[in-house]
Amino acid sequence: MNQLTKNHKFRPSVILLAMLALFSPVLLMAHGVSASDQEALINGGLLSYILIGAKHMVTGYDHLLFLVGVIFYLKNVKDIVKFISFFTLGHSLTLIAATMLGIQANDHLIDAVIALSVLYKGFENLNGFQKFFQSKAPNLLFMVFAFGLIHGFGLSTRLQQLSVGTEATLSKIVAFNVGVELGQIAALIPILFLINAWRTRKSYNVFHKSVNWGLVAAGIGLFVFQMVGYIGHGH
Repeated sequence: MNQLTKNHKFRPSVILLAMLALFSPVLLMAHGVSASDQEALINGGLLSYILIGAKHMVTGYDHLLFLVGVIFYLKNVKDIVKFISFFTLGHSLTLIAATMLGIQANDHLIDAVIALSVLYKGFENLNGFQKFFQSKAPNLLFMVFAFGLIHGFGLSTRLQQLSVGTEATLSKIVAFNVGVELGQIAALIPILFLINAWRTRKSYNVFHKSVNWGLVAAGIGLFVFQMVGYIGHGH
């Protein structure tokens, strides 16, 4: 370790600062519906829904943390597109269907399950299933799709808190979903660049363990945060 830090410019303190910068926001409310967002949707058109959808994803740290865990081991564009497409399909289905049908659930409970998906992905990336259960992890493509359904339901609960009006409801929901996809792409590009740039460095193993233990910690922290919010609201 001394030789590693001596010959490498990525020292533990730098890694710690990077981790704090990446994960500290997850302890904040990532999905608040602001008054300015509500006003923009009331007075604006479909473009407003696209912009709010993009903003919601970029500030939706639980969604992005899960995707960080998913893409961590994906090295080629084909695999990245495949897994992100399955996640997108899953959350698009529940986002559109749940919003159109008016299906709602307590947002704290949905976000608590989303937090568990972050915990799950970090645990899997650390070979937790093999170490603790002596078994293989469930099929990743299936799990990404399944968690995508849950993430989409979470997005739907937020969208239903906004005033979407009575006209062109489907087009507004689709526009919001398009914004989510654009925000997702914009957020993942720098994350992919960071992960791929670090693969060739000697400190990659430290980086790998730090990020994935960070995902586990963030998942636990978000889960506790949401459950406290659920209990605090008298449920």
